[in-house]
Amino acid sequence: MSGLLVGVIVLVVFVVILVWKTAVIVPQRNEYVIERLGKYRDTLEAGFHILIPFLDKIAYKRNLKEEPIDIGSQTCITADNVTLEVDGIMYIQVVNSRQSAYGIADYHFAASQLAQTSLRSAIGKMPLDKTFESREYLNQQVVEALDEAAQNWGIKVMRYEIKDLTPSKSVLEAMEKQMRAEREKRAEIARSEGDRQSVINRAEGDRSEAIARSEGEKMKRINEAEGRAQEILKVAEATAEGIRKVGEALASTGGREAANLEVAKKYLDEFGKLAKANNTMIVPGNLTDVAGMVATAMTTLRQTSKTAAPMPAARPEHPVAAR
Repeated sequence: MSGLLVGVIVLVVFVVILVWKTAVIVPQRNEYVIERLGKYRDTLEAGFHILIPFLDKIAYKRNLKEEPIDIGSQTCITADNVTLEVDGIMYIQVVNSRQSAYGIADYHFAASQLAQTSLRSAIGKMPLDKTFESREYLNQQVVEALDEAAQNWGIKVMRYEIKDLTPSKSVLEAMEKQMRAEREKRAEIARSEGDRQSVINRAEGDRSEAIARSEGEKMKRINEAEGRAQEILKVAEATAEGIRKVGEALASTGGREAANLEVAKKYLDEFGKLAKANNTMIVPGNLTDVAGMVATAMTTLRQTSKTAAPMPAARPEHPVAAR
């Protein structure tokens, strides 16, 4: 019985080992490279698989997911001989498990080393100022160099990102001074542009003010001239109308007698005012000849009336005027 029990136990252990060696479950997004007697036989994808015991074995396991690889800090020299400390991160993916297993011994190490050398080469072709502005260009250069070299490695470089670009302390101090000088320069330029624009604006304001003032003065003078012209015209029209009325009055019945009386009255009134205003005056020789003075004035009125408007046919003079 003891011998039978030992045999059963051995059989069970053998079956377990057989199942362990033959049954393989490959997880999702993974592939196993199988070798038979030391040679490549097959690549197992995700799922359940049976191997031949003691002949087949799992030689390599590959993860098909995208993998990040940290690229350590390294020293790079720019085209203008400035030292930089640069580090980054790279993302790769296995696209061919067989090539990744037999194309290179360690694709992780090879990709990271190639990324460092490619980055040093790209930075060495440009000056310091350009490196800070061209991160995308540097990343693209590294990816292109890795893709070209990794074609036989069964991997693909998805992207590369530079994390830090750190110049030396002396370079940082020089850059700070340069930036300070540049900021002061821009501030001075902005200040001078502001002063220039202010002067231009004031000059334009003065010009507009002078033009407006001159236009106002011009309109004022035009208006005053037009006012004076209107005034002269109105006075002339009133004078002409007065003369016409006088002529009509003289031509009417009894007009001459009334005119004689009015002229005599004005003569006496003005002579009286002259006597009041002055203690000494020159008395005309014909002071008492009021009729002669009136006749002279009436003659003048008749001549003026003929010039202003046509006069009716002359009538015989009134006996009073003939005296």
